Amino acid sequence: MKERITVTVDKDLLKWVDKNIDTKIFANRSHAMEFLIKQKILEEKK
Repeated sequence: MKERITVTVDKDLLKWVDKNIDTKIFANRSHAMEFLIKQKILEEKK
């Protein structure tokens, strides 16, 4: 189950996320944040 949250991020970070949405790396901002958080979790498990 997913839960809606609100986050505040630096404008440059948001520009990077939006650029990657435009180039079809991520479907949307939620997808980007979820993917990046999961990647960090996997990195920490190593």
